[in-house]
Amino acid sequence: MSLSSFIQSMPKAELHLHLEGAVSAATFAELAALHSVPLPDGKPTSELYSYGNLLDFLKVYDLVCASIKTVDDFSRVTFEALERCAKAGARYVELFFSPHAHLAHGVAYSTMLEGILDGFRRAKERYGLVAKLIPAHAKPLGAEGGERFLDMVLAERPAEVIGIGFDYDERPNPPPMFAGIVERARAAGLNVTNHAGEDGPAEYVRDTIDILGLRRVDHGYHVVDDPALMERCREMGIVFTCCPSTTLTTTVWRDLAAPDHAIRRMMEAGLNVTIHTDDPPMFGTTLDREYALIAEHFNLSPAKLKQIALAGLSAAWLDDSVKQAWLADWSTEIDRLIETELPLPS
Repeated sequence: MSLSSFIQSMPKAELHLHLEGAVSAATFAELAALHSVPLPDGKPTSELYSYGNLLDFLKVYDLVCASIKTVDDFSRVTFEALERCAKAGARYVELFFSPHAHLAHGVAYSTMLEGILDGFRRAKERYGLVAKLIPAHAKPLGAEGGERFLDMVLAERPAEVIGIGFDYDERPNPPPMFAGIVERARAAGLNVTNHAGEDGPAEYVRDTIDILGLRRVDHGYHVVDDPALMERCREMGIVFTCCPSTTLTTTVWRDLAAPDHAIRRMMEAGLNVTIHTDDPPMFGTTLDREYALIAEHFNLSPAKLKQIALAGLSAAWLDDSVKQAWLADWSTEIDRLIETELPLPS
């Protein structure tokens, strides 16, 4: 077994995946045609997902959102996203989605949930994959919009909805804006995570931890700009859900091989880095490819890849007894793959 085959076979958790960013270009083109959504600049399907920065990416992302209208559409894109996860070795997925982007096009929240949960059911039946759901609030809609968002989430809350997130443009929407929403969500039993430090400064990571009181940060790369904060995050075991491929477009770190790449520096500093995909078809990647990229560029051993995979599961919002059982099972399975399937070092 090659290293790439080992990585694909290794059980993994996917904790940073956006449904709308997990729609393939071909499915996007089909749904756009079905619902009369104009494609960007008349581009062919092969060039739909091309952008040079975060804002250009978000424009395309919004068009994808506009193309997902019906229960069947949501079921389709959810199943297709989870199918790719399963084929890349994911056993457990926590899936973000953006209700506001569909509400803006007249789609009811209940329609979104019905379709997504049907996709969950189909993926579980076909691949045994377990998925949970994280509605995410778009930061540009502000605190008032966030309160309405949370009202909606709490009013219709199937068991699969395990938490909320905050995403879209970080600037000028600092974490303290959303402290009241976080407090309400946690009081209602929801987990909470926040996109911080992808484009925003290290201060946004600090405020996510100190003001919002969160222990899971999505991206978080600009933490490297504050060595004292990095040390605090290491001591506190703050989880960072990092996505290597998207850093090459949405951040200032455009070379994974560079010694100063943020994810490399975070790992070298001993931070609790986990690896995920963000928007995989939009950036030409899969979960196993993300692991392969860091293995290649950061010279990571199979044992280190195992550590990262188990850290991802440890960070999951799962019942603790289930999590502990899975950790034991995954550890044994990965050890077997290392011992029996990988070639001995020469």
